[in-house]
Amino acid sequence: MILMGLMFVVLLVLGAPIGYTLFASSLLYIVIENLPLSVGLQRMIAGVYNFPLLAIPFFVLAGNLMNVGGITKRIFRFADVCVGHIPGGLGHVNVFASVIFAGMSGSAVADAAGLGVVEIQAMREAGYDLDFSVAITAASSVIGPIIPPSIIMVVYSVFSGASLGRMLVSGLLPGLLMGVVLSIMVYFHSKKKNYSVRKRVGLKEFLTVTADAAPALMTPVILVCGIIFGIFTPTEAATVAALYALILGFITHGLQIQDIPKILTETIHVTANITWIIACSSLFGWVLTHMSVANTLVSAFQGSISNKFIAIIVLNICLLIVGVFMDNSAAVPIFTPVLVPVAVSYGLDPVHFGLIMVLNLILGLLTPPVGMVLFTLAGMNRMTVLHVARITFPYLIGLIVLLYIISFVPQIALFLPNLIYGNQF
Repeated sequence: MILMGLMFVVLLVLGAPIGYTLFASSLLYIVIENLPLSVGLQRMIAGVYNFPLLAIPFFVLAGNLMNVGGITKRIFRFADVCVGHIPGGLGHVNVFASVIFAGMSGSAVADAAGLGVVEIQAMREAGYDLDFSVAITAASSVIGPIIPPSIIMVVYSVFSGASLGRMLVSGLLPGLLMGVVLSIMVYFHSKKKNYSVRKRVGLKEFLTVTADAAPALMTPVILVCGIIFGIFTPTEAATVAALYALILGFITHGLQIQDIPKILTETIHVTANITWIIACSSLFGWVLTHMSVANTLVSAFQGSISNKFIAIIVLNICLLIVGVFMDNSAAVPIFTPVLVPVAVSYGLDPVHFGLIMVLNLILGLLTPPVGMVLFTLAGMNRMTVLHVARITFPYLIGLIVLLYIISFVPQIALFLPNLIYGNQF
């Protein structure tokens, strides 16, 4: 166990890809314990041989189609006519557009890379400083994995056994609250900076822009309503999203036939990377189970922490630290089988804990050294990663405060799942 942990840390520090780090560490344990090598292969195959995981490539495909198909610009214009007149103007537009786009892609990086280009350019042209434009773009992008569809919630559902439908629906209210928190911070920042406020658009312009954006805006409506009313399963919803994005791209002429090979290639690359990490994480998780880490952790927690609220605080701190150093696509498969028994032992609903875990880990996207949103926006705007992290920090604090509110008020996460599916815990 010590050698395995040492190899894991060394490879991680050396910058080895997380999938290979997990695979090598697990393989070392199998060799040391003299277990059949075929066990490792079986566990890796079992980790990805799961029907709900089919949602991942289709959600990735849908996000790529929307980025290329010009849908992001329509979303931004609609958000602008809705909230652009509020003090803070395009800052609020930035947040509102991310909330809408979250209901389409389920990915923070897709939001930052797709909407981010449009948002930052528009804010700079309107006189907003670059630091503020980049910071709010980074902070609002993490709403993506919370509001359904959500790739990371699909992975959590597979490894925890929690209902995928309940998991996806649980993110609706918290995701909207994240938007509210960021908008409040934008309002006060804009007042301090004295940014100009434009007039409310006329009814004719509002109706024109809304009509232009209506087909794109129907995407989250179709997905959420389809899942809630049982028209299709969450996994089937992913294929519906991809098909709708494809049709919409061609109808609006934002997507061309020659764009398809590049989109499919990008989707395959992203999906293959996620699938490899899930397979290796599944093997690593099996090794941890074989070493009885989960049972040991439950005993350690219950032996040292008797208060439920203190346990929640400790779990949040641990997950925040994990999110800082590890990509969520690897962290969820590894830590879900280990920490869910701990959370359940303190009376936490697995769906509520799942949302807590996901929210903690996606906040890691805003922190170095592995925060992919920071790297994406730093590269786009010729900034250093540390500078983007510094200017985003105040918004990160606001989201952490909301995280603790959600942690201690479970009904924020569970109200809609219990209303739709009934209380299953």
